[in-house]
Amino acid sequence: MRIVLHKLEGDAWQEITTKTTNCDGRAGYFVPKEAFTQGTYKILFDTGAYFKQLAVKGFYPYVEIVFVIENPEEHYHVPLLISPYGYSTYRGS
Repeated sequence: MRIVLHKLEGDAWQEITTKTTNCDGRAGYFVPKEAFTQGTYKILFDTGAYFKQLAVKGFYPYVEIVFVIENPEEHYHVPLLISPYGYSTYRGS
């Protein structure tokens, strides 16, 4: 699945990087630790293309998760658990 990380700069979202999940559904690190700063971020998951590739009809064309980073020294894991008609997310460890 294609995943795009954005950061809110002023009143506009700036694209930081794009990754694709591996066969385990993971994308790894998005930015080097020294480039990870406080702020508001958004991850866009391209769920529509993912389900289309699997020949599965899905309800959500994409999922956006917006979150705030207060301490960039901490580890952040933001999983998306998805099915064609539902999803959930949480801050992992």
